[in-house]
Amino acid sequence: MTDSLGYRMKFGVIAPSTNTSVQPEFDDMRPVGVTNHFSRIIIPDEPVNNDEDFNNLVMGIRAATMDAIDAVKTCSPGAMVMGMSAETFWDGKERADKLQAEIMERAGMPVAMGSDACMNALKCFGDIKKIAVITPYMPVGDQQVERYFTDCGYEVVQVKGLKCKSPMLIAHETEKTLRDAINEVNDPSVEAIIQAGTNLAMARVGGIAEFWLDKPVIAINTATYWHALRMNGITDKVQGYGSLLSHY
Repeated sequence: MTDSLGYRMKFGVIAPSTNTSVQPEFDDMRPVGVTNHFSRIIIPDEPVNNDEDFNNLVMGIRAATMDAIDAVKTCSPGAMVMGMSAETFWDGKERADKLQAEIMERAGMPVAMGSDACMNALKCFGDIKKIAVITPYMPVGDQQVERYFTDCGYEVVQVKGLKCKSPMLIAHETEKTLRDAINEVNDPSVEAIIQAGTNLAMARVGGIAEFWLDKPVIAINTATYWHALRMNGITDKVQGYGSLLSHY
């Protein structure tokens, strides 16, 4: 017997309690027979005005993550998806790999993680070396994302951090703001644009921008959900969110 709705896959997804973008974007990309089951990492929506505030936010997410994993495990998902990103980039590639191993051990199942998903997504587009990054973070968060991609062998040409004033307010950034950020970091030397921060609703905008710029524009929610599908043998192509989901 299999789940009546998630008969191909039940994903257990963990996301911060303040995040209102990752759940609808994941659901919009969901193939028939695949279901997403969210567990919230409970954090307060406190102001983020500087690097110290942002660091405290990440540490709060880190402290509550394992409880969220334990909660969603009770629905017996087939795989785990990390619907949060800052922690997955923190302290570089070595720490990210350690985090993934820790979550896999706690979850007891495969885990798709944003940083690793972005790296695997970039490999689909050939020998890319130079990238630009957009985040909702304060500078300390931008530095962590840059460090991760540098560890992976990429040259980060430019980082645009939107410095959002609280974790919940990240979701208030408009498509126009995201479009302008894409245009700001784009230049002829940039071979691909990556967006971090799962509460920035950029899946649709990234797909549109990719068409006009004629280069990969990879939203982290798109990359993470694509990676979760493909690593679990689900090869459905999904339209409307860029070439990663529609062609790879």
